[in-house]
Amino acid sequence: MTDTSVSDSAARATAALDRLAELHPKLIDLGLERTFALLERLGNPHHKLPPTIHVAGTNGKGSVIAMMRAMAESAGLTVHVYASPHLCRFNERIRLAGSLIRDGDLADLLEEVERVNGDTPVTFFEVTTAAAMLAFSQTPADLLLLETGLGGALDSTNVLATPAATVITPIARDHEHFLGSDIAGIAVQKAGIMRAGTPCLSAAQTGEAMAALDAEAERIGTDIHAMGRDMAWQGSSDGGLTLRIGSDTHTLPAPALRGEHQRANAALATTALVTAMPNIDVKQMTDGLTAAHWPGRLHKLDDGTLTALAGGRDIWIDGAHNVHGALALAAALPSIHNGGWHFICGALNTRPAEEFLKEIAPLAESLHCLTIPDQPAALEAEELVDAAKPYSPAARAATSVAGAIQAITDGSVAPTAPVMICGSLYLAGHVLLENGTLPT
Repeated sequence: MTDTSVSDSAARATAALDRLAELHPKLIDLGLERTFALLERLGNPHHKLPPTIHVAGTNGKGSVIAMMRAMAESAGLTVHVYASPHLCRFNERIRLAGSLIRDGDLADLLEEVERVNGDTPVTFFEVTTAAAMLAFSQTPADLLLLETGLGGALDSTNVLATPAATVITPIARDHEHFLGSDIAGIAVQKAGIMRAGTPCLSAAQTGEAMAALDAEAERIGTDIHAMGRDMAWQGSSDGGLTLRIGSDTHTLPAPALRGEHQRANAALATTALVTAMPNIDVKQMTDGLTAAHWPGRLHKLDDGTLTALAGGRDIWIDGAHNVHGALALAAALPSIHNGGWHFICGALNTRPAEEFLKEIAPLAESLHCLTIPDQPAALEAEELVDAAKPYSPAARAATSVAGAIQAITDGSVAPTAPVMICGSLYLAGHVLLENGTLPT
């Protein structure tokens, strides 16, 4: 395909996405009626999918899926993935048989869905989920890894009658304006992806969340196998882990994704994959953990425009944006650099920034706050500074990521400390774009 045709295809896809985004006055309007109606007009592609593992939860969904994908591919399987949000390009949401969907194929799909849907009100996520289902039904694969967008019960991905397995990652408070602040109520929403007779694998949960999940499982007629109760893992000195599932024991190598929380995610991902795909070669599969990659999550930036400004310091990015993610980030950073860090933070106004900033402040040699570009819901830099002051009195505002990095480089404080850019996946995506190192 020539450069011109690639550009034309990208423009077609972008134009279709823009038009589709105008079909509903709300960005998010939870419910399944519109999705089912659109899928029916498309010929019910969700009935023609490969074996599917459906994943819900508050934190860790993307990491668990990234590990399952790496392991399944290491075992020789062909894998589709549906994930959200994207960091830089919409194409990242739809991975067909191992590769991000091409612009031309994406444009064709979106235009077909647009033609079938007409002017019927439908949200952006609903219409793009339908497009993904159509893509997955048309391209052969051995496995589909399907991530919920928000919640579970009323999420547009929750249209499958019999997934091969369902997975619930750690549940915490997030998106409270849609899901509420009651952990038990949030857990019930996540449990909505469970199906009678389909195995459900859960991360270790708080007692309140676990009780709600168990009650929902009993109500619909399935069982939850929970980490720490029905299976367990123990870390080893080399960074790997030993996983016990019933009477079976598996030795796993150190995951490529960094942090203690990623070893917990690796245990859950492995359990889900061997449960859903019982004939998989487990040794060959688990070797794939060393190759898993999930951009924007404890991710060291490759050389690019921004790293050139850092004076030889490493720059890392992480999309953690709530208190649960901040705790995991703060616990993981000492294993990368045993000392202080220069933080650059941005955040949305959809959750209390103080909860996040409080957890990372003890590790901060410096803290620069900025307004995430092109995000209407972004907190202003000065608002973030005010939120950070009780925990990091030297916090200061920055006008850009590049400006913050330059200020760190020009300063004399902790000249060898690395940089961590965090607080939002939208900020992580902006950084990858500005650095010129897009996800592939």
